[in-house]
Amino acid sequence: MPQSLLFPRVSIAFLLLLMAGCAQAAVVAPTPVTVTIAGSTEMRPVLDELTAAYSERHPHILFSLRGGGSILGEVWLENEQVDLAASTAFPGAEETDDEFMRIPVGFDGVAVIVHRDNPVTALTLAQLRALYSGRLLEWQSVGGDGGDIVLVSREDGSATRMLFEARVMDGEEVALTAVVMPSSADVVAYVAEHPNAIGYVSRAYVMADGALSGETPPVGVVALEARLPTPVEITAQRYYLTRPLFLLRRTADTARLQPFIDFVLSPAGQEIVARYHVPIR
Repeated sequence: MPQSLLFPRVSIAFLLLLMAGCAQAAVVAPTPVTVTIAGSTEMRPVLDELTAAYSERHPHILFSLRGGGSILGEVWLENEQVDLAASTAFPGAEETDDEFMRIPVGFDGVAVIVHRDNPVTALTLAQLRALYSGRLLEWQSVGGDGGDIVLVSREDGSATRMLFEARVMDGEEVALTAVVMPSSADVVAYVAEHPNAIGYVSRAYVMADGALSGETPPVGVVALEARLPTPVEITAQRYYLTRPLFLLRRTADTARLQPFIDFVLSPAGQEIVARYHVPIR
């Protein structure tokens, strides 16, 4: 066979083999990676949506979400039992940036709630403290109808309870008669069913712009010192029970975990945050 005819056949065969090899390499998927996040129950709903959106963009990144509360989430992070902690707790005075990074990703407000039929729409800090300490026992004492006040609080170790005790109770103890609930959703459900109850919850569960509140929140939100936990009041830091939402990671995990945090802080991520809380950007 003439050499001029043999060479094109060899070239075509080589090109076919090369193309086949490239096609095979193109279908090799990245190794799946699982990121575990634990902590704040108030942040769980927004994290569900944020992680789903991130995994849609990066299918090899999978997430495992746990509750446990802010403090326990931070303990698990410290003990290297999780990758990220979701927390509404403020950093302690002894905390440094050497081992952990605490990144604010949004804001929340702790709303004071009553049954929707309760005529009380506003309280001062002094009144709220007197109610929760047990010094005021009847709704008539703060302008409501008759009936004994039923206090609803959060469990020990809850960052929401810690904020409430630090800023409202001012050293006084919450009355031992308070009904204790493990999450904001449980507090809302209890107050909605008990006409004389009062509680405190993340605004995401009860404000009209919150994705968890539904079209008609089942409870009434009480103004505190004449202010409600609206996005405007929270952004301006005028509402008294405003708090940041944090994601915490170990400093050494920058390359592995920072891309997800960057997504949370991106316009797409902050749009999701805004459906539940108040965006930080």
